[in-house]
Amino acid sequence: MFSKPFADYFPVLKWARSYDGNALSGDLMAALIVTIMLIPQSLAYALLAGLPPEAGLYASIAPIILYAIFGTSRALAVGPVAVVSLMTASAIAGIADQGTMGYAVAALTLAALSGAILLAMGLLKLGFLANFLSHPVIGGFITASGILIATSQLRHLLGISAGGDTLPEMVASLVQNLDQTNAMTLAIGVSATAFLFWVRKGLKPLLRRIGLGPRTAGMLTKAGPVVAVVASTVAVWAFGLDAQGVRIVGIVPQGLPPLTLPSFSPDLIKLLVLPALLISVIGFVESISVAQTLAAKKRQRIDPDQELIGLGAANIGAAFTGGYPVTGGFARSVVNFDAGAETAAAGAITAIGLAIAAVALTPLIHFLPTATLAATIIVAVLSLVDFSILTRSWTYSRADFFSVAATILVTLGLGVEAGVSAGVALSIALHLYKTSRPHVAEVGLVPGTQHFRNIHRHKVLTDPTLLTLRIDESLYFANARFLEDYIADRVATDCHIKNVVLMCSAINEIDLSALESLEAINHRLNTIDVNLNLSEVKGPVMDRLKKSQFLESLTGQVFLSQYDAMRTLASEQALR
Repeated sequence: MFSKPFADYFPVLKWARSYDGNALSGDLMAALIVTIMLIPQSLAYALLAGLPPEAGLYASIAPIILYAIFGTSRALAVGPVAVVSLMTASAIAGIADQGTMGYAVAALTLAALSGAILLAMGLLKLGFLANFLSHPVIGGFITASGILIATSQLRHLLGISAGGDTLPEMVASLVQNLDQTNAMTLAIGVSATAFLFWVRKGLKPLLRRIGLGPRTAGMLTKAGPVVAVVASTVAVWAFGLDAQGVRIVGIVPQGLPPLTLPSFSPDLIKLLVLPALLISVIGFVESISVAQTLAAKKRQRIDPDQELIGLGAANIGAAFTGGYPVTGGFARSVVNFDAGAETAAAGAITAIGLAIAAVALTPLIHFLPTATLAATIIVAVLSLVDFSILTRSWTYSRADFFSVAATILVTLGLGVEAGVSAGVALSIALHLYKTSRPHVAEVGLVPGTQHFRNIHRHKVLTDPTLLTLRIDESLYFANARFLEDYIADRVATDCHIKNVVLMCSAINEIDLSALESLEAINHRLNTIDVNLNLSEVKGPVMDRLKKSQFLESLTGQVFLSQYDAMRTLASEQALR
């Protein structure tokens, strides 16, 4: 389990040795911008998760510090994110009522379970399991989640009571309660949403036109949500709009994150372990994708297994400090990177800034309307919605298109957990489907060379007595029978064939089921006086074959190269 040096489990020890003033100045600037961005986001995502707003701040303090110690990315900003917040609400909704102590404890327990799962996966080096979720399926799930999140926030923009876990349920509930719309809440919500959309698209060009530099203009643009928060809060306080039905955040406890304890109830753990697993996988995939993208820009290295440990520690930290499941956020990580973050210390400084906000600024958000927080969420998550993935997948691969479309429809129609479960199942099914019918090319010799290419794509030399097949996939239980049938059908239609050569240059592994199929192919060909030969077998594959009886019973030979096989088995006329 612990196959690497102990110090490697603490990446902070590596970058801390060379930490200097230049790194500090970059980290301070990045931390300032991300802190300003995170305050309204943290409050909003806690609302999305069905938790009090302070839970969002709490989930952004200890987890960030722990990730800075254990994580390998120097730019990843860990904390509450939209998709995980939605999945948290979905997981707990059927267990406890929002606003109750049971709901909060369930959120803590969900974070602890997610942390434990991530830690275990990291220590066991199981980061590769995330590869079973294909990127098109993940894209479809995130698109559907963005639609669900935005729809779920419309009730806060309208000032009505509505619910539902699926898109049809949400839309039906909104329509049924539309007559309860609060005009003042609607005005605040629409104004905040319009302003935030304008900030994203129009503020930076405006600031550049009046002479501000790109860096300053970018910083002020990132602070746009804070302007919306301040303006709407002042408006509610000044005009007493809460008395007119505008819902506000209300009293937020002032102080540092409290020490909390998740539940160890077997019954609760049994209910939450599957959602925790799904949250862990989705969170890790989202986190590692952005971490690797940003690291590549600075030629830095990300260790996926250590990332699992870092995210696991962050979630366990959230569980014991009043938070809920967290992961690396795409938007804030990009902001952190663009703002000049040099090391993970930027995250630790951000945590200090959020701690100061939790102590000193929470009384100031008493009159913050929930409609503004909803607007913040809607604007943030609509950037996740990408329907172009449907057109791209349709053009490139019909199988990918149907898996993406199915993931979107299942998520919208049956809920988040069903959607991500369907995504995992579809990713695995798609992999099995593609590899169960591997591409098999009949190849011949390119004249004047020792190279072999597909006879249907190139002008090549062949011999009627020699059939050479290149299998472009490892052989395993799912495709072994396919190869048997393919060779049987091909040989049955051509009585001139005396030798079959399997060109194994693309085969990385042959499992026991495939070995038995090769034995069956060898036996079947032998009964009709056709020899089975192999060429270009890779070393690890040959080592496995030598442990079996297959090579002893092989009717043909094993050739080092396909050219040697053809030179030995084909007639002189065929080689001209």
